[in-house]
Amino acid sequence: MQIAIQVEASVLDGSLAEGERAPSTNELASFHRINPATAARGVNLLVDRGILVKRRGLGMFVADGARELLRSERQQHFADHFISPMLDEARAIGLSPEDVVDLISTTTHTPTDHDRMKEQAQ
Repeated sequence: MQIAIQVEASVLDGSLAEGERAPSTNELASFHRINPATAARGVNLLVDRGILVKRRGLGMFVADGARELLRSERQQHFADHFISPMLDEARAIGLSPEDVVDLISTTTHTPTDHDRMKEQAQ
């Protein structure tokens, strides 16, 4: 899983571009000092999801559209795990989605009691 996450991060940040050859399982195994079969499992997760494509005799390559696919998946994850729970809590305390947007746009980091206690302890 860590291999897949690392390759995903490289695709997202652009250090591994679409159409570019991805590190081989042997290269990943050597770099991470793991069994090549373990590295292959991580790579195969990405192949199964359409992030990497196998080119017979050439290796693995970043699929066309992989970056956008990853961005879309991450946005959905963000919505499911952060936005939806935040809106549920907002509704529970009587805030509308518009109120939440207003809060986000006007909120800056203000010291919390915990921050103030840390400062006093120093």
